[in-house]
Amino acid sequence: MPKLGVYAETWPLREVFTISRGSRTETPVIVCTLEQDGIVGCGEGQPNPRYDETQESSIAEVEVLRAAIEAGDMDRVALQEAMAPGAARNALDCAFWDLEAKRAGKRVWELAGLPEPEPVTTAFTLSVASPEEMAAAAERNAHRPLIKMKLIGEGDLSRVRAVRDVLPKTPIIVDANEGWEPDMVDRFARELKTLQVQLVEQPLPASTDAALADLAHPLPFCADESCHTSADLERLKSRYDVINIKLDKSGGLTEALKLRQSALDAGIQVMVGCMVATSLSMAPGVLVAQGAVVVDLDGPLLLAEDRENGLLYDNEGRVHPPKAALWG
Repeated sequence: MPKLGVYAETWPLREVFTISRGSRTETPVIVCTLEQDGIVGCGEGQPNPRYDETQESSIAEVEVLRAAIEAGDMDRVALQEAMAPGAARNALDCAFWDLEAKRAGKRVWELAGLPEPEPVTTAFTLSVASPEEMAAAAERNAHRPLIKMKLIGEGDLSRVRAVRDVLPKTPIIVDANEGWEPDMVDRFARELKTLQVQLVEQPLPASTDAALADLAHPLPFCADESCHTSADLERLKSRYDVINIKLDKSGGLTEALKLRQSALDAGIQVMVGCMVATSLSMAPGVLVAQGAVVVDLDGPLLLAEDRENGLLYDNEGRVHPPKAALWG
């Protein structure tokens, strides 16, 4: 029977990271381990205060299932009903996948019936700052093949213009993190299209995004905070063109793969994103990101240091699939 481990870690960031909801200099994660017959499977989740998650609450969620897991009465399939989607289930779900792969002597993609994954081009994120500061950050990262700008509301058009001035040809996507008001959406989106922005993530709060169904979409709108699991798709398909799949929202690789297939079947395009976390958290996302229209798995690039056997980010802006020594 597997022995469960769950603990908290805090990783310092390379520099202050700011979005519409605030700033931080470090990122808290939880790690789950499952050990059986001397083999250890691992998974990582990044608790998000936006969803009322903390390290303490996430660890408590996992601990509720300790007895069932260690008695052999809980597996990855049962986990989907036993826990709500979120960072805690993500860490545990991915630990189950990792343990299963290592015990079978296979890779996770083989167990999931997926093609062997290839490197994918990832966005690099610029946190919110003044137009001048964001332009300077963009210039420092001019070698990146795709830039993602965090936005906040008023002043956003100036921020994008400043970055576009220093990066005239680089593809840009933007993420408002629920920071816009309804009367901003049409005005901002039309102007952003002229600035050759390719996509807008979550312009409105999830609680008010029904308004998007009645607005023009001059460029694609992508659901982030509004989309967690496949159960959300029916509600969202008239409001968004793309969904952002994050394993910390879906509650792990199991639901993320289901969500991806359900979205594609419904004619909704897929983006794969991440919270700010280590390569252990990104690794399963690389599998989900195969064929996505946008990939944003740059979490480790925002850290002061990553964990051992971290993902390879090459000079062409691509993130490579994980080695077995890391995960899967």
